[in-house]
Amino acid sequence: MSDPTVVVPTRDDPVIAGNAEIVGGDLGKHAYSSWRFWGPLPILVIFALGGFVLGLLSKTPCTVSGWVDPGRYTHLCYSDIPPLYSLRGFADNVIPYVQNPLPGQEQLEYPVLTGLFMTVANWLTPHDDNGTLWFFYVNAVMLAICLVVAVVATALTVRRRPWDAAMVALAPGTILCATINWDLLAVALAAVGMALWARRYPTWAGVAIGAAAAAKFYPFLLLGPLLVLCWRAGRMNAFARVFGGAIGAWLVINVPFMLINFDGWARFYTFSSERGEDFGSVWLLMTNIGIGLPASVLNKVATGLFLLLCVGIAVLALRTIRRPRFAQLAFLVVAAFVITNKVYSPQYVLWLIPLAAMARPRWRDFLIWQVGQVVYFAAIWLYLVGYTSDNKGLPIGWYSVSIIVAIASTCYFGGMVIRDMLHPEHDPVRTDHFEEDRDDPGGGVLDGAPDRGRIQSVADGAAGAEVAEPTVSA
Repeated sequence: MSDPTVVVPTRDDPVIAGNAEIVGGDLGKHAYSSWRFWGPLPILVIFALGGFVLGLLSKTPCTVSGWVDPGRYTHLCYSDIPPLYSLRGFADNVIPYVQNPLPGQEQLEYPVLTGLFMTVANWLTPHDDNGTLWFFYVNAVMLAICLVVAVVATALTVRRRPWDAAMVALAPGTILCATINWDLLAVALAAVGMALWARRYPTWAGVAIGAAAAAKFYPFLLLGPLLVLCWRAGRMNAFARVFGGAIGAWLVINVPFMLINFDGWARFYTFSSERGEDFGSVWLLMTNIGIGLPASVLNKVATGLFLLLCVGIAVLALRTIRRPRFAQLAFLVVAAFVITNKVYSPQYVLWLIPLAAMARPRWRDFLIWQVGQVVYFAAIWLYLVGYTSDNKGLPIGWYSVSIIVAIASTCYFGGMVIRDMLHPEHDPVRTDHFEEDRDDPGGGVLDGAPDRGRIQSVADGAAGAEVAEPTVSA
């Protein structure tokens, strides 16, 4: 019999339901939809690997030609992995953060755990005439494992909604961007952290988040939503545990390299602070239209705008009639970081995809957002053709339009998440067919917790409004 404890997408999501015949129709009453061989997890792994292979095949023009210009841009198959094999010393077996680069090379500008990931891939790489190609494929296999981990962790975060993880596995952004860089390592660890939080292991969740932040900075941002929600729920002890686990894990990974070679370790942080407006950012868009900011003030303005958006999100989270879900706030905060950042690389969409799948698991809005990201994915490479070839690439005007499209699509999805927060009756996770556990099933200790920290407005007080503590079946 079909499992009554699992949400079936062909019945829950209007887009999937309307196209169910493509995959054989609605789930039959005698079909298995639990965790057996043909249940969600094995199929999701197949989806993830199938999508990853499809994305890898899209790199074929580059693997055949050796990532030469302008082909790696015109064929939309660019990746950071091959050039860094030689430019950061991996071809010469230089160990980042421990050894100084050779002449003509530069210090690795990535956080420690990403550098270790690259080093392990280099140890597994045959150093022959095809070393660059081998390095790419070894990294690709390791990144495929990271994608599977991210998909499985997302499926396990909200047990009754495992099929939402299909968004992570099959997202156009995942397929196109999985092997541009090493972001999937941080994405996988962050997803594990959210799954552990959902299972009420706050300390271990913090350890996973801290490890993720040792690979990319953005997972640390997940602690902000947890602080606000734990404050509102009166669960500050759980927040202290997740915070302590995150800081502890980050220190354990980073401190040894800080002591060995502080300048090499700090390269990521100095590089991030010194760079000016870069591709894909709203700040580059402003420069393109003639109102750019001086580099000396850009850091302060970008950071200030991000913090201002975070304050707005926190106030919203404390004012909503019902406490928001963790995934909703996590998406909004990371999206705010992406939008205000000095650079927006195409693979940054990977940071948001698992959060989007848990924040608003509706394929219509998800695909609208993804279309905007795909537009930018194509535009950035076609624009870069003009940097490497006498042939004209995409004009700067159209490239600027693509930046607007990417930002607007993210704002659209964020707007739908905010609507769900203000009007929980629109939230797919809270309005599925379950009669119980409809508070925050991915919220761990927050799920069904009392709601003590809501800030009521003057209007609420004047009307004598009282907000009842949410119950599990509310």
